[in-house]
Amino acid sequence: MKQFSQSLLALWQQLGLNQRVSLGVAALAVAGAMVALVLWSRRPEYQLLYAGLGEKDAAAIIGQLQTQNIPHQVSAGGSSVQVPAKLVYKLRMDLAAKGLPSGDGVGFEIFDKGQFGLSDFVQRTNYLRAVQGELARTITQVQGVRAARVMIVQPESRLLLTEQGVKSTASVFVDLGGGRLDSDQVNAIRHLVANAVHGLLPDQVAVVDNHGRVISEELKQDPTLANASSQMRYRQQVEDYFARKVESMLAAVIGPGQAVVRVSAEIDSEATTLTQEKFDPEGQVVRTQTMTEDTNNSTEARANGGSVGVSANVPDQAGAAPAAARPVSTTEQNRKNRTTTYEINRTLTNTTRNPGTIRSLTAAVFIAPRPASALAAGAAPAEAVAPKRTPEELAALRQVVMNALGLKPAPGQSPDSLVTLQELPFVTEPVSQQIQAIQAENRWQGWIEAGSRWAAVLGAAVVLLLFLRLLSRQKPEAVPVEMLAMPADLGARSLPVSGQVTAEMLNELIRQKPAHVGSALREWVAANKN
Repeated sequence: MKQFSQSLLALWQQLGLNQRVSLGVAALAVAGAMVALVLWSRRPEYQLLYAGLGEKDAAAIIGQLQTQNIPHQVSAGGSSVQVPAKLVYKLRMDLAAKGLPSGDGVGFEIFDKGQFGLSDFVQRTNYLRAVQGELARTITQVQGVRAARVMIVQPESRLLLTEQGVKSTASVFVDLGGGRLDSDQVNAIRHLVANAVHGLLPDQVAVVDNHGRVISEELKQDPTLANASSQMRYRQQVEDYFARKVESMLAAVIGPGQAVVRVSAEIDSEATTLTQEKFDPEGQVVRTQTMTEDTNNSTEARANGGSVGVSANVPDQAGAAPAAARPVSTTEQNRKNRTTTYEINRTLTNTTRNPGTIRSLTAAVFIAPRPASALAAGAAPAEAVAPKRTPEELAALRQVVMNALGLKPAPGQSPDSLVTLQELPFVTEPVSQQIQAIQAENRWQGWIEAGSRWAAVLGAAVVLLLFLRLLSRQKPEAVPVEMLAMPADLGARSLPVSGQVTAEMLNELIRQKPAHVGSALREWVAANKN
């Protein structure tokens, strides 16, 4: 190290003024480049905080960042703000607590200020705007949604309705960028809007993305299964449900990814109504019973004789002697009437079957062989083969699948006709190898990220070493003392033949050619020694 420093010092002494200045400027440039590279490699990694901001929201967010002295970058014409990646989630929570961003639309803050003298129509319009704005803000919180707009149409509240059957409808526009939403997210948006508006059903909410696709059309419920698309969608849902049910059960027994299940369902798509009337003669019952009872009594008196004429018709005078005894006739009559009405037992049954009944189910199951066991001591790898499952084990697994699907074979029907189960080797890689590949890829990605941070520093160091190496190889051009220009007062003189140089001549030479004097003198001294 000491010898290297001495050589550098000697080299520095041999350089002229111009070379020293050039070397200093180059060294400063290299040092500045190294410092710039180090600072660039250590600069914070920026991540998107918000995108698609309005002017007011962008100005408010940037003002908050400047107040907290947080570095930030603005792009996309001021609609996107980027901050250091480690502060993204904290800043989102802080800004959300302050109501930022408020969104392009207005929410219920429109009612914060009292406005008197507004008509009922304006109040209802402001309420509808507030609901639309709040729904749009909520939908933008769904993962994958960059922006959203909600339009709600409600029938006017009139005393006399001119159009019957008019219902509320809604349309939702979502900006997904280049992504897509799965069916669960679209269904969540439909139910979110439907439950926020009175009288609105999920099937009356249309969701449209920025690519012009109606992504909610396939989610409409069709209880009658009137069209072919509804039938196919319902059948796919049923088959996927039973397939996932069986696969999840087998995964706990033979391992995840070791079974493939496909279920085929036959769906009844016809709606039927059955009316059945049944009479039971043995089950007669008394419906009505009427009882009538009549009783008649009559009495009649009859005389045995007497005078005729006027005297017979004149009442008896007082004191007259009583007439002879008269005979009396009495009649009594009783009558009873009973009427009984019987009703036969009658059963009336009305049965309505909606479409969607599962007529039959069949399943096909493939299971992977057992994983190879550990090699025995001294055994060749080819001999370490896992034993296949016995027919009894396959029959037991088949029975488990049938019980999970609720299948019962008819008398004389083979279980193989309902569930086909086979043990075959899978072409896909084992799960352990896939996990190892993913871990290796993540490990390499970590090394690449770490290397990219130090690549700039390493590059600057290599450039500096190359520069020093080239500088050490550079030597000033050797110029003999005789070739040096002589001053005017020494022009008539020349160097003595013996090679003697006076002090006056050396001083003049150093003053005129300081860059070449050192090498010229060394060669001249070496020549004299020889």
